[in-house]
Amino acid sequence: MRAHYSDSLAEAMLPNKSLRILIADEQHFNRLRIERCFNQLGYYAVAPVQSLEELLILVEYASEPFDLLLVNAALAGGKLNLLDLCLDNRQLERALIYDGQQAGLAVIPAEQGQKVQVSHAVLADQALIRALMARIDPVQPFVGTVISVR
Repeated sequence: MRAHYSDSLAEAMLPNKSLRILIADEQHFNRLRIERCFNQLGYYAVAPVQSLEELLILVEYASEPFDLLLVNAALAGGKLNLLDLCLDNRQLERALIYDGQQAGLAVIPAEQGQKVQVSHAVLADQALIRALMARIDPVQPFVGTVISVR
């Protein structure tokens, strides 16, 4: 006896492609690497920026809030408190500040429902991004029709 699952099983396993992700890092290679990690996980609405000014402009003038900001703590260069920006700005739903040690930020571990996470990882790698997205965009349990074929 074989069971046949409808196509909605495949759809239930897909990421939410409407999530808006912003990457802010001065280094082109870092932005490219992080964006590629998101693409490999099925997320393509990714906007990379290279300066604090670009970050602030995009956040200020965005028509809709960003679902996630990944920002290198060094980007602020002591000009701005990134933690306060991420916590207080309604245009940012969630944020990951990486390389936080360089900016003197204490680690804020990832917890469900938490708006900001601070990591001392020098770069947000595939494992960190995968764990982050598992909290932000969890795969919903499949509820569908099973058709029995005899």
